[in-house]
Amino acid sequence: MPADLAVIGLGSHGLPLAQAAVSAGIPTIGYATGPEAGSLSAAELRRMHAAGFRPVTDPAQLGRVRTAVICAPTPRGADGGIDLGQVESAARTLAERLRPHTTVILESPVLPGTTGDFLRSLLERGSGLRAGRDFHLAYSPSRVDPGNRDRIPAGTPRVIGGLTPACTESAAAFYGRLTDKVVRARGLREAEAVQLLETNYRHVNIALVNEMAVLCHELGVDLWDVIRCAETKPFGFQAFRPGPGVGGHAVPHDLTGHATRTLRMVELAQQVNHRMPRYVVQRAAALLNEHGKSARGARVLLLGVTYKPDLADLQGTPAREIAVRLMEFGASVSYHDPYVPAWNVLDRPVPRADSLYEAAADADLTILLQQHRTYDLQGLSVKAQLLLDTRGATPTGAAHRL
Repeated sequence: MPADLAVIGLGSHGLPLAQAAVSAGIPTIGYATGPEAGSLSAAELRRMHAAGFRPVTDPAQLGRVRTAVICAPTPRGADGGIDLGQVESAARTLAERLRPHTTVILESPVLPGTTGDFLRSLLERGSGLRAGRDFHLAYSPSRVDPGNRDRIPAGTPRVIGGLTPACTESAAAFYGRLTDKVVRARGLREAEAVQLLETNYRHVNIALVNEMAVLCHELGVDLWDVIRCAETKPFGFQAFRPGPGVGGHAVPHDLTGHATRTLRMVELAQQVNHRMPRYVVQRAAALLNEHGKSARGARVLLLGVTYKPDLADLQGTPAREIAVRLMEFGASVSYHDPYVPAWNVLDRPVPRADSLYEAAADADLTILLQQHRTYDLQGLSVKAQLLLDTRGATPTGAAHRL
């Protein structure tokens, strides 16, 4: 049976979209743009294949669909800006096979103007077709919450912005098959700016609570109790929690070099969040010192090295910088993570603990970086010689909290 949909890019955004599509009965093919790490389990992937999902390697297959959604990753480049390399590669590959009346949608995190300028130009030059006349072009910010099984696609509204009203309606008709609510933006730039606002909202609020964590530690205040009390307010407050840093695929954007002014609050938030791995290592060294041990030569066990709980995704994980800084202090670093069978830092393998409780009992310091559901935190707090909890996940008084 021919496919209706091609998902181009099978990482953290593309695979969940393909999963939602096949669940809705849409014949779907997937085309990878690079060595991408998705967030779906092996069992979920098997169910997708059973439902008719087909990964393809022949780009000719892209010219046989009604809708093509580009979900290529857009990481930060060496200059700190967005790297559109995989989006460009996906667009060029699609353009050579693009047929009239196809609907092309971009979901990758980009800055306003990217779809209407950068992507449109690539598609038109490569296909000889004109967007808005020969094919539809639209943008929809990806709203994937990896690992959150309570957040189903049908219950997540999707924002659509098209090059023309007809483009918007064509994209809305597609997403209407996946979700109960479609929200139409005025155009491409407004839809792109929605993604910008949503991503930066997360990073700014995490930065605020990270700064509160540092301040409360200095003041001898239990921040976790402060958050517990504050989130009872039924209006004007949403609880965010501190951590060892911010990972994930949706990087914050401050618009540097893309607008007449930058988002200064986002720039500051980035600075705060980027300092957190260093702060964790400082706290670790101080704890060791308080217990008569030096960081040099100390055995440090890192628990959970992924960027999010219950996922195998290492994209942007703060665990990497924490491990590097501990090694620079002269510590002997090992790790445990049920989702990561092997882990390299500075091109060297980090020893993996096989027996969690034995490793925690043997380590001079255990640092909880990610609270995977499989971790028995009460048991760990008993076994560990010294436990630093960066997630506030252990029982009160059972560990030293961030």
